[in-house]
Amino acid sequence: MAQQHSFDAWQSPLSGRYASKEMSHLFSNATRFSTWRKLWLYLAEAEKELGIDIPDEALEQMRANLELDAEQMKQAAEEEKRRRHDVMAHVHVFGRKCPAAAGKIHLGATSCYVTDNADLIFLRSGLDLLLPKLATVIARLRDFAHEHRALPTLGFTHMQPAQLTTVGKRATLWIQDFLWDLRNIKRARDDLAFRGVKGTTGTQASFLQLFDAFPDKHERVEALDEKVTKLAGFDEAMPVTGQTYSRKVDVDVLNSLVSLSASALKMATDIRLLCHLKEVEEPFEKDQIGSSAMAYKRNPMRSERVCGLARWLGNIGNSARETAGGQWMERTLDDSANRRLSIPEGFLTADVILTILQNITEGLVVYPAQIQRHIAAELPFMATENVIMTMVHLGGDRQECHERIRVHSHDAARVVKVEGGENDLVKRIMADDYFKPVHAIMDKLLDPMTFIGRAPQQVDSFLSKHVEPALQPYSDVIKHAAKAELSV
Repeated sequence: MAQQHSFDAWQSPLSGRYASKEMSHLFSNATRFSTWRKLWLYLAEAEKELGIDIPDEALEQMRANLELDAEQMKQAAEEEKRRRHDVMAHVHVFGRKCPAAAGKIHLGATSCYVTDNADLIFLRSGLDLLLPKLATVIARLRDFAHEHRALPTLGFTHMQPAQLTTVGKRATLWIQDFLWDLRNIKRARDDLAFRGVKGTTGTQASFLQLFDAFPDKHERVEALDEKVTKLAGFDEAMPVTGQTYSRKVDVDVLNSLVSLSASALKMATDIRLLCHLKEVEEPFEKDQIGSSAMAYKRNPMRSERVCGLARWLGNIGNSARETAGGQWMERTLDDSANRRLSIPEGFLTADVILTILQNITEGLVVYPAQIQRHIAAELPFMATENVIMTMVHLGGDRQECHERIRVHSHDAARVVKVEGGENDLVKRIMADDYFKPVHAIMDKLLDPMTFIGRAPQQVDSFLSKHVEPALQPYSDVIKHAAKAELSV
């Protein structure tokens, strides 16, 4: 196996460059194979409790050798090369360390007893790692939205200037997406059931034979399934399986991460556009270099990285779907190599994305003066309806007023677009005696705060009624969450 910092062999940047130590360790061979040994122990313990002759010494030796050292990993690799079977290679190596248990390890089981049940443990543990990280990102965005709840900014539809919103209100759109992800991931996590003890094609025939001497053998097989499930920390086992658990479970879990990738892609893209406008800027460290050639540049590289990783994560969902749909009858083996890639990489990618998003949200910089500059360039056009309505209220003719505004607006637009000048629509209105009735109140008609509707109130209501309750289960984690640092 390649070492973490190997320079002479390719390794995934997800584990070698980006992902957290905890998530990388979860999907490591060390965790996988020690989990297999725990599952063999659970099976032996439950079988003994239900009447199978397994010596106490066998269980003691198994408990004492649940972790693998480098020598055992080497032995297992040699055994696998010889036997062309990873599970049986580890059965033999485990048996050497536990001679009293050698003839009882894997009793009645098929390979999927350890591989599939271990995968379900990893899926649940992986989601348990992601949920508090996602909650922390939401909490950071909550603080950002509250701080800027009433800061007017241009809204954009079709990426063209539109009615004003606020910086905080825009952030709530990101938060709402992530709240749905929090719900989806938690639901996928809570829906996970154990494969349990099902035998080679899911019929439990081998275990029925194991308990053949007992008149209540069917009940004992059911009890075995339940006991192993409880020992592994699950509340229930799947009622039916083939040789494997349905790969639709993988689709369900990975789709919750795919949905997260869409939310991350949307937010990171918005931030990149705002960086282009110089209205918002992601964190930029003191010694950070934006470009090897253009020293002045402050590229939004964190958001760009999120976009790239989100595209990768989104496509992993297709792999899980095709794998689930392509399983024949009770199972085929074309799922194995694919799942060795898609499941760990899906979780590691989601982990990296959340770390970067936390780092971004903990250091977002807002530039109100630049935001106001953009508002000033567009607001005169948006304020024309206010001017018309006020003029009519003061006794003016709506159609005549509209025509004069239309002419002035087109002339002002020509100055901006053709001559490259500033928007002088307000000056034109102020110079036109027809609009004298509103000259004294033009500042009020152009006040950005009168164009943001209920945006601040919407932020307050959304945060209190929806965000706070969703974050409550994670309050301690959020409170003690360390500031997200990026290694590279």
